Amino acid sequence: MPIFIPRRTALGLLGCGAVALSQSSRARAAEAARDWTAFKSRFLAPEGRVIDNGNNNQSHSEGQGWGLTLAEHHDDRAAFDQMLVWTRRNLRRGTDHLHAWRWRPDRRPAVQDTNNATDGDLFIASALLRGGRRWSDPALTEEGTAVARDVLRLLVRRAGGSIVLLPGARGFEHRTHVVINPSYYSYPAIATLAEAVPDPAWLRMAGDGLRLLRAARFGRWGLSPDWLSVARLDGRVSPAEGWPARFSYDAVRVPLWLAWAGLADEAAVAGPLNFWSDATLRQIPAWADLSTDTVSPYAAGAGVTEIARFVAAERGGRWDRQVEQSVGERDYYDTALMMLTRMGASERGRVI
Repeated sequence: MPIFIPRRTALGLLGCGAVALSQSSRARAAEAARDWTAFKSRFLAPEGRVIDNGNNNQSHSEGQGWGLTLAEHHDDRAAFDQMLVWTRRNLRRGTDHLHAWRWRPDRRPAVQDTNNATDGDLFIASALLRGGRRWSDPALTEEGTAVARDVLRLLVRRAGGSIVLLPGARGFEHRTHVVINPSYYSYPAIATLAEAVPDPAWLRMAGDGLRLLRAARFGRWGLSPDWLSVARLDGRVSPAEGWPARFSYDAVRVPLWLAWAGLADEAAVAGPLNFWSDATLRQIPAWADLSTDTVSPYAAGAGVTEIARFVAAERGGRWDRQVEQSVGERDYYDTALMMLTRMGASERGRVI
């Protein structure tokens, strides 16, 4: 049985289709509301801290940004304000409008490293800007604009003929190369920031990012690595030294952001979909080694399955592979991936 099935154009010809879609949409909206309530119950502390229970109950700017994004999407101003107050108080850096990347409950001070994580700042800024628009709150818009300006000022650099997005303000620029994280190119968030702070650098950075992704396809399935090196001299790309050469927990987000932004025809979406659809694999592996083509002995979480279903739909097909999945209650990361994927599908007019 084929895994990737072309969509039938005749589906829209049945008179009952619109009614069924409307009923399905209402049911999905109710399910989404329940999912959001469950997410808050499990992962949002009363003080507004999003808890990564799969990583020693730490918190991250990424988690705060994702939480704020989901709160805005669900029109939950109370949860949004909870998270924003905690984020300002605990992660905002004193020298700019960026945010420290990690908060650890077992350390004093809880922030040991004030370096930022760019994906966290992109989502925090985007959520603020979206919240300002949704709730007609100019203070949120002003705050989001300030973060966006500092992303542009501190994190966008030139390397090997390309304009690149640094993963953080420190530690990624070297004499011979620059290290980037392809999954930090969160194209839906970048578009929101670019609208608020018009500058040609956004378009150049986004376009060069796509070009780098087209070149950064490695191994049997042509996959993006979690971490990528861009040579300063000629722009050549390779998996970055110092990290496993893997398509793994970071890189699984690359096809999600691209499909969400309407870029599902990119090779960086096709490669992961082919990998996840490979019938020779007993399960969907959590990672693939891009040097040896070996895969993890354990399965990816259900969040990856949701991404696969979404990107297949955006590419004009259906993904319905039946595989063995890991057993157990989903952790923060897996749950967040599922909810963000469903948010992206909703904004693309899809129910998955």
